[in-house]
Amino acid sequence: MRVAATGLAKCFRDPKRGEVRAVDGLGFEARGGEVLGLLGANGAGKTTTLRLLATMLAPTAGDAVVCGHSITRAPEEVRRHIGFLSATTALYGRLTPRETLAYFGRLYGLAPARVAARTSELFARFGVDGFADTRCDRLSTGMKQRVSIARTVLHDPEVIIFDEPTAGLDVLAARAIVDFVRDCRGRGACVLLSTHVMSEVEQLCDRVAVIHEGRLRCCEPLPALQARAPSGRVEDAFVGLVGAAG
Repeated sequence: MRVAATGLAKCFRDPKRGEVRAVDGLGFEARGGEVLGLLGANGAGKTTTLRLLATMLAPTAGDAVVCGHSITRAPEEVRRHIGFLSATTALYGRLTPRETLAYFGRLYGLAPARVAARTSELFARFGVDGFADTRCDRLSTGMKQRVSIARTVLHDPEVIIFDEPTAGLDVLAARAIVDFVRDCRGRGACVLLSTHVMSEVEQLCDRVAVIHEGRLRCCEPLPALQARAPSGRVEDAFVGLVGAAG
């Protein structure tokens, strides 16, 4: 098991609402060679959950083990094994894509030759070659996202966390990312994918976790989720679950 969360919770203090339980006792598992989709409306707790697993936030309660390491007791070890891309991930505008990967390669402790080889491989994979030496602040939104993903997987992590990776992208850019997620699963990586695009869920996900108001409504194989709706559509099954929770 690559990821195992138990009783994971995160509370915040809001001046108007008081204590807000953004994540409320979540427990689920994710395996190597599969894509686990996280579905939920805005504010459901998906992004907070992913940030907890990526050790960007400390849990209020509970824990998770990622590649054998606790997010509370060994966060630095967890970070060595994951790649994390969020909807708010930004690039350094003054750096070029090549300089960006060289910089993060040093942070990951990779040998220069390994960084160069991996950079060539990823730039070819994502069609970044023609923009490798262009400053990032001059790139299109889609090209920036491709560079961000290359940065995320530069060190070939065992667990890859994608938080809405295709948000705001055109069809071609989104398709390149969907294909890459499929390739990651094929090479045995564990992929956690948060998305609002139901067609991506149906194309990519082996299992799906539905989160509503910080709580887990279900975590089951994709066919089981589809079977919850007479139409067989993930969107209808999701609306049914969230409506029942509300």
